[in-house]
Amino acid sequence: MSDKPSYLGLLNAIAVAEAQAHDYLVVWADKTPSPDVRRVLLTVAAREGEHGMSFAKRINELGYEVRCNDDSAREKAMELVQSDRSDLKKMEKLKLHTLDSGDKPDIFDGFFKDHSIDIRTGELLGRYIAEERDSARLLRSCYEQLRAAEGADGDDASSTSESLESLDAKVDALCRAVDELRQIVVAQAMPAPTRKARAS
Repeated sequence: MSDKPSYLGLLNAIAVAEAQAHDYLVVWADKTPSPDVRRVLLTVAAREGEHGMSFAKRINELGYEVRCNDDSAREKAMELVQSDRSDLKKMEKLKLHTLDSGDKPDIFDGFFKDHSIDIRTGELLGRYIAEERDSARLLRSCYEQLRAAEGADGDDASSTSESLESLDAKVDALCRAVDELRQIVVAQAMPAPTRKARAS
């Protein structure tokens, strides 16, 4: 290909985020005392790892390399999952229980607005989206079981806390979406004197 694909930034953002998620989910799975939570984490981690490598491979096939300029999110997640917090608190802190939007719109709805996406990349994105939505449902179910086990449902204080957490989760989701868009715009705006983007 002679021109840089318009969707290269999106592929790069996915490759980086998925590889980072794989790393911290595996570490968390080794730390959790619950075999049920471990099973869910390893299922999702396997998908994330495959996504990270598949998108890195596709970027390479297009003539470029994955770029990762900031590992701070991965480092924070690693610190959290290695802590002595409960699985419930870790899930809440990482907002994993908020990823499942049910039938409502989610971040993936706009991925195919770019009509220049080639067939192979489109196939990869389609499978990725389906698996991400299923992983979100698995994590949500795991979260609900953890809450039930800890008797988290109850008084007015917990109800108020849930409302604040819900609002906080929505703000975080919006911030994540804005950050992903920023990464895509930055990636697309980078000058490309050569076809190869330097890996970091």
